Amino acid sequence: MPIRQITIIGTGLIGGSVALSLRRAGFRGRIVGCDRPEVLKKAKRLGVIPEGIADPFEACAGSNIVVLSTPVGGIISLIDKLAPHLPAETLLTDVGSTKAGIVESAQAAFGSHAHKRFLAGHPMAGKENGGVEFADPDLFRGAVWFFTPLPKQRLTGGRIAEYVAWIKKFGVKIALLGPARHDELCAWISHLPQMISTAVAATLVEEYGKNAPLLETGGRALREMTRTASSPYSMWRDVALTNKKNIGDALMKLEQKLAHIRENLDTRELEEEFERAHKLKNHSPRVTEKNKTKT
Repeated sequence: MPIRQITIIGTGLIGGSVALSLRRAGFRGRIVGCDRPEVLKKAKRLGVIPEGIADPFEACAGSNIVVLSTPVGGIISLIDKLAPHLPAETLLTDVGSTKAGIVESAQAAFGSHAHKRFLAGHPMAGKENGGVEFADPDLFRGAVWFFTPLPKQRLTGGRIAEYVAWIKKFGVKIALLGPARHDELCAWISHLPQMISTAVAATLVEEYGKNAPLLETGGRALREMTRTASSPYSMWRDVALTNKKNIGDALMKLEQKLAHIRENLDTRELEEEFERAHKLKNHSPRVTEKNKTKT
């Protein structure tokens, strides 16, 4: 039976973009948004969702797919609350930025049926600004969408395969890897860059004050480096809490590298670091379905 109804809990930037992307991809079923009443009112006014229901249990009624698009802590809580009430044929999935805690929660909630009932996912897409007003049907185009399958879970049959097929229509590159590996990798390629951006911006404010025209005079490099510094703490708080060790390890190694550079500003070691850095740009492979990170 084809997917006839999808509920998206959390209709901000990512959830709203999922709704818009589904419509752009040709989904003609019912899309129900679930969020605070004021957010739903804005989302409907902007045409992001056709209808909204504030109560999550009511919003999920009749849905074949339920997408959890809140901060990670909210996703973990919602899995626990919704699991006992969702029909066996309803697939619960998410777009959370960390996966180990979410997968653990799903396995506890669904038990031996978790591989049939829950699919863990994470689109590597976003903007420095959150909120449904920034939702974009092209947000995911060209981005990697990670799935972290549970033991015994296959993405090639049933409701899971149908949902993944819709995600592919967004123009994403699908990649599969385990939850622990996902969190380790994302600590480096997503969470660390955010912490660097935040640290640079916060340090500049401390050094020059909040009203100094630094971005206007600093040029493109500074603007790009600090672009994500305006990302909402409400989202990154949960990322930091659920991936603390991996982020901490990455920050420690970066601190050591920065100390090495600081100590060698007047030696050839600095040139060697520049040459080493150039290799990232010159030799980074593209992630495709044929070039997946192994589970």
